[in-house]
Amino acid sequence: MPSPLRLTGTIASRGFAEGPLQPLAATTPLIRTSGSPTLEAQALRDAKTRAIAELKELAAATQGPGADMLEFQVAMLDDDALTESTFERIASGTSAGAAWTDTLGEQIEIYEAAEDEYFRARSADIIDIRDRVLRVLSQANDLAIPPGAILAGDDLTPSQFLAVDWARGGGIALRRGSAASHVAMLARARGVPMLVGLEGLPLAEGETALIDAEEGSVTIGPTDEARTHFRRRAAAGAGQKRRAEAAALAPGRTLDGTDIAVAINVADPGDLSDVDVRTCDGVGLMRTEFLYGGGLPDEETQLAAFRRVVRWAEGRPVVIRTVDAGGDKPVAGFTIEETNPFLGLRGVRLALAKPEIFRVQIRALLRVAAEGRVSVMFPMISVPAEYEAAKTLFLEEAQVLAARGVNFAMPRLGIMVEVPAVAIFPELLSGAAFFSIGSNDLTQYVLAASRDNGAVASLNEVRHPAVLGLISNVVRFGQRHNLPVSLCGDAGGDPASLPDLLATGLRSISVAPAQLPLAKLAISQLNLGAGS
Repeated sequence: MPSPLRLTGTIASRGFAEGPLQPLAATTPLIRTSGSPTLEAQALRDAKTRAIAELKELAAATQGPGADMLEFQVAMLDDDALTESTFERIASGTSAGAAWTDTLGEQIEIYEAAEDEYFRARSADIIDIRDRVLRVLSQANDLAIPPGAILAGDDLTPSQFLAVDWARGGGIALRRGSAASHVAMLARARGVPMLVGLEGLPLAEGETALIDAEEGSVTIGPTDEARTHFRRRAAAGAGQKRRAEAAALAPGRTLDGTDIAVAINVADPGDLSDVDVRTCDGVGLMRTEFLYGGGLPDEETQLAAFRRVVRWAEGRPVVIRTVDAGGDKPVAGFTIEETNPFLGLRGVRLALAKPEIFRVQIRALLRVAAEGRVSVMFPMISVPAEYEAAKTLFLEEAQVLAARGVNFAMPRLGIMVEVPAVAIFPELLSGAAFFSIGSNDLTQYVLAASRDNGAVASLNEVRHPAVLGLISNVVRFGQRHNLPVSLCGDAGGDPASLPDLLATGLRSISVAPAQLPLAKLAISQLNLGAGS
């Protein structure tokens, strides 16, 4: 291997990491076989039982989305439909390990062949449970990860990530992988530097590796000069992080004194355990999809989750988005399989098509609105009729609660601006109480390029004049009609994008908790001048 070797890839999680390379090359465990179908079937049942116990133990020590992922894997292992064909193969004389590999291999191929990047990324979960059961069958031990190592391989599974003590440093460098994967989401939440799409990445154990996930490069076997340069950049990055943490408690305000409201996005109430409420101006987006991970939640379950966030906010505004299922978020018993889910029955379209499910959530939202400054917004609104239909359901369920003597309040009802038709002609939805621009979907719909597809990722740019023009159009409409406008997509937390976004007239953003310090620091260094 030439030394040093410098490769560039896609940034999945920002930061710097230096450490020994730890290969994660896929290996096929030795699969023991008894030759007896009865014994092989029992061996597989025992392996599944132990694998489920391991996952539950790991989930018990994990919070937030990581625990949800592990619970999803447990549910998959518990699913008889997944293993039915495995036992059929065993009955025909195939060993437990080979039968399990063949069955899961078919599922992996289906996910990896999917057109949508989200479903391709989900193949990591199937690979994860396949390999865990195989390790149990072969009595193999999990790979020991040295502290501060740079994990390198084709891909990394969620349970492998969660088993590492990242508090001691380290990073991730993958030949394949995806910025949309579960592991990438976990890495961003934990602040673990991660690069994907590193073609030609060598797997040489012990070699020193430097990950610069600010510029998107990894250096294997660096020279002393390269190491010195890297450490200077890492030190500068650490200094910026400290300044950002100090800025987090200050108001969002530019150099010229323009106030910028900075709220946070919440994917799961568990995300709030490490967030100081004083650093933000409330919750600009509470997603509700996490509630549907294990099936359709009842009213009390949803109310408890909403109440937890509202109480955490301590009187600050909380904007809750109605369930945005469909597209890249399938929900059993709710969503339907479509050839083009991103242009199909998703968001409010699906909710209106399944009113019996939607009404349950509406009642929980009406009830929690009586306990704080709660607003509700509808995703994927395209035409006024959708907004009016959703509003009508709220009015009807309010009457139901009133008849029952249940305490409730009518929240402000706004919309997500993510469909280009609304951004082009916002006058159509002037009846909404507020607008929240979803920059992720708006950008991909305007430019016909998914941000999670590496082949076209360079085209997915919120700073494209067409996207900025539409955002500006929405903001100006809001100013003319005294209609609050905010932005809750990932772009709001990107320091590089903030100057252009705020130049459109935006004065309210909502970002992921991990992005808030750097976003506030970037705002404090801007001078909007006459544009304020």
